[in-house]
Amino acid sequence: MINKIVRYGIFLLLIPLIVIIGVTIFTDRQYAFVSLAVAMLACVPFFMVFEKKEDKNTKKLIILAVMVTLSVLGRFAFVMIPFFKPVTAIVIITAIYFGSETGFLCGALSALLSDFYFGLGPWTPFQMLIWGMIGFIAGIAAQKLKNSRVTLSIYGILAGIAYSLVMDVWAVLWIDGTFNITRYGVALFTALNVTIIYAVSNVVFLLLFTRPVGKKLERIKIKYGL
Repeated sequence: MINKIVRYGIFLLLIPLIVIIGVTIFTDRQYAFVSLAVAMLACVPFFMVFEKKEDKNTKKLIILAVMVTLSVLGRFAFVMIPFFKPVTAIVIITAIYFGSETGFLCGALSALLSDFYFGLGPWTPFQMLIWGMIGFIAGIAAQKLKNSRVTLSIYGILAGIAYSLVMDVWAVLWIDGTFNITRYGVALFTALNVTIIYAVSNVVFLLLFTRPVGKKLERIKIKYGL
């Protein structure tokens, strides 16, 4: 029980706090440090779950590496279509079949590693946080998402909205380091078309890939006893 409280506390309290402190106190000059701190903290709960199962832990790390690679390559592959990316869908699929901790880590690492190509910046910790949290929540609601395509589609839409909401927080804070609700409302309104694209792309990729990829992941779980 204590182990679970510590793990959830890292995801729900400590990591968001690190991101907030990074943008309000350190400003954007320390985004690399904040990104690294988020990535390291995200790894802690993952290893806490499997600390006594080294063989299974190794196998799960390999699967995580594969899913992160697919996520990063998917972002590269659709670079010519702005905002239409499979990253969120792959993070959700990973979380559904391998749990909240794995989902969070997949989302956070996907953002960090792909930004080495697209450009690291003060937005990176926010991307790591929101993609990680999308995976974390998907892991909690895994059974419902797995059993209903309607629920899965709704979650894809909500994930697209959530991504836009969080990234617009960064956009507002980036201007002068303070949060202005009016400015935030304007940012949300002007980014409405982008939010719609995010949501639609999530639904499209989830409906296309969840079942076929999920079947492969289920077979891997059974084969290796994960």
